[in-house]
Amino acid sequence: MTDPAPDAAPTSPGAALDAATGTTAAAAPGGAAQAPLLDVPPEMLEHFARLGVDPATFSGGRLGEKLGIRIVEASGDRVVGTMPVDGNQQPYGLLHGGASAALAETLGSVGAMLHAGPGRYAVGVDLNATHHRSATSGLVTGVATAVFKGRTAATYEIAITDDTGKRVTSCRLTCMLRDL
Repeated sequence: MTDPAPDAAPTSPGAALDAATGTTAAAAPGGAAQAPLLDVPPEMLEHFARLGVDPATFSGGRLGEKLGIRIVEASGDRVVGTMPVDGNQQPYGLLHGGASAALAETLGSVGAMLHAGPGRYAVGVDLNATHHRSATSGLVTGVATAVFKGRTAATYEIAITDDTGKRVTSCRLTCMLRDL
């Protein structure tokens, strides 16, 4: 699969997983719900099910739910998610930098977890964010792309763009990979 330019929003996002309900937000033609593009091995889903983990956890758990983060696509190589600006603004009406950082860490951590595989988990150990421009409405889209996938660590670059495809924030996340 060819990745779009880092500044570009996904061209065909498909359905999104709603963190609050674990259901998809978009519908396929004819109104049927479509699953997000989650490349999660069945044994990993079974492992998480045994732990009582809902697929909504892929959207950042309770924090992701509060922020409205939705995962659109997920694999160890690339994770795409969206977050509404509304409700995640600082007092001046601009998207809060902390919300952008939480979106970035969520997406990179999901990618690292999927790279780590069953019986392992990812813990963020370094996150940096550069805010280039403000967003005041709509959705922002984050695309986390693996830049290093090792045995004990994984690093992701996360580009967050606005509804017009302009880069809002650039982040880098490194996760330590641990055994359960």
